[in-house]
Amino acid sequence: MPPALPSPTVAVVVPAKDEAERIGATVTALLAMPVADLVVVVDDGSADGTARLAREAGALVVAHERNRGKAAAVRTGARAVAAREAAAPRAGTGPRPLLLVDADLGATAAATEPLTAPVLAGEADMAIAVLPRQSSPGGGRGLVVGLARRGTLAAVGWAPQQPLSGMRCLSREAFEAAQPLARGWGVETALTIDLLRSGHRVVEVPCALQHRVTGTDLRGQLHRAAQYRDVALALLRRRATTAWVRARRSGA
Repeated sequence: MPPALPSPTVAVVVPAKDEAERIGATVTALLAMPVADLVVVVDDGSADGTARLAREAGALVVAHERNRGKAAAVRTGARAVAAREAAAPRAGTGPRPLLLVDADLGATAAATEPLTAPVLAGEADMAIAVLPRQSSPGGGRGLVVGLARRGTLAAVGWAPQQPLSGMRCLSREAFEAAQPLARGWGVETALTIDLLRSGHRVVEVPCALQHRVTGTDLRGQLHRAAQYRDVALALLRRRATTAWVRARRSGA
């Protein structure tokens, strides 16, 4: 049997929690992209109509009964893509790359398409979106971004422009190589470090995306605190792994 050809399309995975306001427009925009022929929305314990609205817009919806965090939602979405491909295999074509997209992009979600080009062409194993200045008010002081950027630089010698960007396209081989994913909000930082450490090619691609910026109220501060915690844990675990490997090598 001849080897499978690279996939000409991607599968989109959208983790979502309480995104009823924007999820319909996000899914509609993603399905309008010729390069995306499957959109999976993972309803991560929403208390609103996120799942129903995503399904009505044309997405395949899988749900967590309770909130399990972003990394778990990404894993669930990837499993749903694999199950769909097993149930309806495409002759002569390999598994689709995964396009990870935040649920709050609305109509601008179609601007994630440039991320797919270097991965589908075999020029990169993961492409990360670089967003323009956001038009909505809010935003923090850059503490979490700074932590993630410095940690990535220390780990692999590269400082990404937007280390926390949730919009990424990666090959299935790269996705499997990055398992297990870091918990919660540490998933993006860990993905970058783990793939670069294993010799995969990572690029950044400008994308004209607009999303809802986290506010400066108590809820926003708590969200950033959770982000900081998860990114710090991801970095500490990778630092510990590096130290363990070096100790093993020095003792060999």
